[in-house]
Amino acid sequence: MSIKSPIELLLPYQRRIYDDRARFVAWLASRQVGKSFGGAARCVRDAMTTAKTDVLVVSPSERQSYEAVLKCRDWSEAFDFAIAEQLDERDAPGALMKSATIVYPNGSRIIAVPGKPDTVRGFSAHVWMDEFAFFEDPDATWKAIFPSISNPLRGQKRLFISSTANGKGGRGARFYRICSGQSRGWSVHTTTILDAAPHLGTDVEELREAIDSDEAWAQEYMCEFIDSSNVLLPYDIIALAESAEATTYADPAIFAPESRAQLYLGIDFGRIHDPTVCWTLEKVGDVSYTREVLVLRGMSTPDQEAALNHRIAAARRVVLDYTGPGIGLGDYLVKTHGEYAPQQHKFGKVELATFTVNFKREIFPRLRRAFEAPTRLRVPIDVEVREDLHEMQQIVRNGQYNYMARRTAEGHSDRCTALALAWRAAAAAQAPTFMPRPFRPRTAYHQQEVM
Repeated sequence: MSIKSPIELLLPYQRRIYDDRARFVAWLASRQVGKSFGGAARCVRDAMTTAKTDVLVVSPSERQSYEAVLKCRDWSEAFDFAIAEQLDERDAPGALMKSATIVYPNGSRIIAVPGKPDTVRGFSAHVWMDEFAFFEDPDATWKAIFPSISNPLRGQKRLFISSTANGKGGRGARFYRICSGQSRGWSVHTTTILDAAPHLGTDVEELREAIDSDEAWAQEYMCEFIDSSNVLLPYDIIALAESAEATTYADPAIFAPESRAQLYLGIDFGRIHDPTVCWTLEKVGDVSYTREVLVLRGMSTPDQEAALNHRIAAARRVVLDYTGPGIGLGDYLVKTHGEYAPQQHKFGKVELATFTVNFKREIFPRLRRAFEAPTRLRVPIDVEVREDLHEMQQIVRNGQYNYMARRTAEGHSDRCTALALAWRAAAAAQAPTFMPRPFRPRTAYHQQEVM
């Protein structure tokens, strides 16, 4: 089938978003239905049709901001709209990106920034806020960005927000109010996976079975608003632990038989959809330094076992994700290195951890405490590590809390999970028994010791 116009690439529900010229447009949509594809088309249209027009693209993370720029580049090529230059701004290698900008010959610009209050100020532009309900502090970002569209002397500017549902409270509260009609003046569109599946060819039942989580299915695919959701590790908390002394690639000597390093490993196993991540901590005094973040993609279980065996042999303690496909690997590893299960009088090296809700309630709050001052953990200054840690969130539904992360092209917050397991391994000998409480955003984080 020949394409007469690039707009024909849009699916019917995306085309409705593209054609909506209301000043305030909100799109509540399932994962994997092309929100960013449709949003980028709107941005390029606005930059192309009016010279010297700025379009500000705001996303929750630097990775998502940059991906939005790439989609805008693709649409520019589809519309045959030339790009004069592309500029990326950051303070230093490894630092958070300040902005990524596409400049067009007609003087228009598309400027993508992470959704933080200090990065969105000072613009007068049309604004697209992508995955708005997942911003670290959406209220503060909202207050900082709204002047960008409110000065009538600079022409009427439009605001477009798109997102998956993310709770009725917490970070998702404002988006919930808009989509539920509590905020006036908005043109609201909703696209569930059931709406999109006929156009995408999605096998809904297969997807539902694979996700294996009622909370994730309701929120990520059916556009249902759960009670609340908050990020586990905000950027400012992660920054407390970032250190040039922490590394993602280890000197092989640290795993040699003669090494005297006190090493502790956390292994989050993945086989097809997600990578396996092995996070290595070295304990020096009362501080644990990251020495390696090993990521294994597309490797068979025997090959993974071969890559992990000498690392496990060098470690004092290992905690392994013993859930789903991880069960097979765990069975092999405990035959070689012994199982650690003191309640069963087993004092080997490898603890097999089944990811129940209660187990997640134990490891993730403890990880959060490790980042808070006085920080006893050091993590690398690395974009992929930072974004992965930032993806993990605490969700509350029907009064019960749990931990989950959205699946992205990079994985499923696998590094964060591996680090939580490594911290459990490193802290096991000294840690008392805690009953963690859900944390509250922008307040002190608490745990209550069980008496």
